[in-house]
Amino acid sequence: MSAFPQVRMRRNRRTAWSRSLVAENRVNPADLILPIVIVDGERKREAIATMPGVERLSIDFAAEVAAEAADLGIPALALFPAIAPELKSADGAEALRTDNLLGRAIGRIKGQVPNIGLIADVALDPYTTHGHDGLLVEGEIVNDATVEVLCRQALAEAEAGVDIVAPSDMMDGRVGAIRRALDGAGYQRVQILSYAAKYASVFYGPFRDALSTRGLLKGDKRTYQMDPANADEALREISLDIEEGADMVMVKPGLHYLDVIHRAKTRLGMPTFAYHVSGEHAMLRFAAQAGALDYEPALLETLLCIKRAGADGVLTYGALDAARLLKKG
Repeated sequence: MSAFPQVRMRRNRRTAWSRSLVAENRVNPADLILPIVIVDGERKREAIATMPGVERLSIDFAAEVAAEAADLGIPALALFPAIAPELKSADGAEALRTDNLLGRAIGRIKGQVPNIGLIADVALDPYTTHGHDGLLVEGEIVNDATVEVLCRQALAEAEAGVDIVAPSDMMDGRVGAIRRALDGAGYQRVQILSYAAKYASVFYGPFRDALSTRGLLKGDKRTYQMDPANADEALREISLDIEEGADMVMVKPGLHYLDVIHRAKTRLGMPTFAYHVSGEHAMLRFAAQAGALDYEPALLETLLCIKRAGADGVLTYGALDAARLLKKG
């Protein structure tokens, strides 16, 4: 076996063009999905204190951002509605209306930017007064009754024109039920991106601020979201969702669960996505504000590491920032 001085690993690192030639992984704008938080009204941009650089956008501004994202080569947006308190209820009934805030946003953006994909969560937490993803009955999130409602929510989103429904609720059996409901209603082309391994993570906090749901949550979500201690269980969850008809799967959070991403991709071979969640993104922003690091290279390194772990794409609040940097070279 050859060794130093015949083998000098630094030779390939000596110049930028050589490093580029031997790079094993890359991040491209086509790898990114931009989450957008939607609010009702016109010409509204609302800062989110715990998410520096991220704003709630009214539908008209969201459509403008969608056009910029498409121009930068970002293929899809994930839309999240920040629902007015008076529209929330214990059963989340507002989620079932095709013309709700999310439905109107889907229609407007699709009309103005038809070449960008739109993803919508299937879960009740933005719409419930208790902040949970499912129906709360005597202190328990009931599984099967929730799945029935989620099917109706997915159908409303499909009718509004969404391209991908993304069950983020972590109820058992919901992917198969949603697939059957979509197919039965003639929406065979609507894809399912399953939040297949969604962990009960503290890193969602800023996102709950964005949706104004943090103070609403009664208890916690550990009876349905996954225990951060478990990785083998994630492989079972993901495998079950694939069997039930998921077209793509997601691990959430992303940065702190790189091992799960890697195992899922290498063992199951499915299109696998990661969500670089609000708390993970906020960490970069706040650290940069404190002078601890440089935001732009830190963002690109973070996304590269998630890709290196095996993710085919990344949902990230830094998608526009990253795409602009990548376009500049």
